Amino acid sequence: MKKFLFLALAAGSLSFTACDSKKEDNMEAQGDAIKDAGETKADAMENKADAVRDSADAKGEAVGDQADKMDPAGTTTTTTEVKK
Repeated sequence: MKKFLFLALAAGSLSFTACDSKKEDNMEAQGDAIKDAGETKADAMENKADAVRDSADAKGEAVGDQADKMDPAGTTTTTTEVKK
């Protein structure tokens, strides 16, 4: 009976030490908040980068379209004509 009581007390005390403390829970919550803030910042930076790429693509297309308008219709030169 004494062995059983001792084992029961040992198991009970181990179960209490295995539980998270409030301090540990707070630190984990703080770590999660820091990770979430980092993810949010990274997402914002990616969105900015996408906007810059889109703007550059649009400007490049506009310049190309403008160059196409400057070329009179039907007057293209071939590579053989340029070599002569």
